[in-house]
Amino acid sequence: MATFDDLLEEAGSFGRCQKRIFAMLCLVSLPFSGVYVGIVFQGFTPDHWCRDPALVDRRQACGWSWEESRRLAAPLVNASGVVQHSSCDQYEVDWNGTELSCDPVKLDLSRVAVTPCKDGWEYHYEGRKSFVTEFNLVCSDGWWVDMYQSMLNVGFLVGSFAFGYFADRFGRMKSFLVSNVINVVAGIAMAVVPDFISILVLRAIFGFSIKGGWMANYVLLTEMVGVKYRRTVGILYQMFFSIGLLILPLLAYYITDWRWLQAVITAPYVLFIVYYRFIPESPRWLISKNNSSKALEITKAIAKENGKKLSLNFEILTDGEVESTSASLLDLIRTPKMRKHTLILMFNWFTSAVVYQGLIMRVGITGGNVYIDFLISSLVEFPAAFLILFTIERIGRRLPFASANIIAGVSCIITVLIPDSMFWLKTAVACVGRLGITMAFEMVVFVNTEIYPTCVRNLGLSVCSTLCDVGGIVSPFLLYRLASVWLELPLIIFGAVALVAGGLVLLLPETRGVALPDTIEDVEFPDR
Repeated sequence: MATFDDLLEEAGSFGRCQKRIFAMLCLVSLPFSGVYVGIVFQGFTPDHWCRDPALVDRRQACGWSWEESRRLAAPLVNASGVVQHSSCDQYEVDWNGTELSCDPVKLDLSRVAVTPCKDGWEYHYEGRKSFVTEFNLVCSDGWWVDMYQSMLNVGFLVGSFAFGYFADRFGRMKSFLVSNVINVVAGIAMAVVPDFISILVLRAIFGFSIKGGWMANYVLLTEMVGVKYRRTVGILYQMFFSIGLLILPLLAYYITDWRWLQAVITAPYVLFIVYYRFIPESPRWLISKNNSSKALEITKAIAKENGKKLSLNFEILTDGEVESTSASLLDLIRTPKMRKHTLILMFNWFTSAVVYQGLIMRVGITGGNVYIDFLISSLVEFPAAFLILFTIERIGRRLPFASANIIAGVSCIITVLIPDSMFWLKTAVACVGRLGITMAFEMVVFVNTEIYPTCVRNLGLSVCSTLCDVGGIVSPFLLYRLASVWLELPLIIFGAVALVAGGLVLLLPETRGVALPDTIEDVEFPDR
């Protein structure tokens, strides 16, 4: 009885048809990056201080600069070891009841009482309008910014399970179609709703649908190509996410209103809806649903587009990769080696999400040029894919995977030790850390699939990858709340968890040149 892999070999493992589908589906990764880390620009927090209406009027009358006005409004405080004017407190002075001249240089405010902001804030916009400035999400309300990113990851978490079920039950392309319809509705609604609570709810819905659609695409793409092309196609598919990161700061530079930026990020999903008419359903999924006739029809169309012709002996098909339906969560932790592998992989998924998202979001709070810094740090992601492709067949999986985590961890800690005066060196070392965690993030996906046996492979990937979304929920709170205590404190946490993750990877078995295990016994007793 022929398998679908036999049929695909005749139809073309990666012919013209698969290349067309690959090119179309890779475009889906471009706007996904804007959704994933758009908070750097949409939630940008500019320099701000307490607003005093009387001082605003006097500044306009006297022609004061922002700095002169802020000196009279805000007391000096020690923030992360730097003495600067407070963003959350103001002098308790009734300026309408004082004889304030237009030359207040000699005014001594050192003994004046201080109080929290009473009349909102003034922002040094620098041309960027974010939801932070629109809703005044600063000081005691700053944690709402963390919620914006966390709600996206809550949506990711639920969507991964829900769309995983939808894709297996109703098909890859139907799931992708539903995902894009929800993306368009939720994404555009986010750009127009007037209150922040509604934005958070829509953000979670957006995360629910966009992650599910992206994963359905990934599965469809790997199912449509030959076995020897899967890893390369999967890595390049993720690399288009990095291309999206390069486009994002350019869009944000010219689209300074966060609502319009949200609309532009959402717009491509309107185009992706029509993909349903141009990309076929996965033949492998159809075979798993006992619909071999439709699978054969689609595969013949693939062969025709590839300039191939199928032989006539493929009438009964099986999918050699269908897994046992009796797999359970306990199978992942019941035996010693399976338990060890599961815990290590879960921690690595968590670490990759925390450190990767944390380093990207940190760009928005370091005080440099957010557009240039974001662009430079995104450029270093490109070598990651090529380094992986170059090393995994020559060196193996374990050593590059562990090294990537360790390099990320060491770079984070060294960045803390470099003084701010050596800005470019500090940026360069941080970029090396970004490169390392990008490699680790891309490698954990296929290492996860190679370590687990066939009977629980998909289950293992689904369960372990949920820790990625948990890490994404935690990451903004780790970054923004700890940075409010000391700007470099999050880097110490990121460095520590990455070093631990790298050390744990060394406890995993090497999978290069090793046949994929079929049963749990193959994992527990590999030499038998």
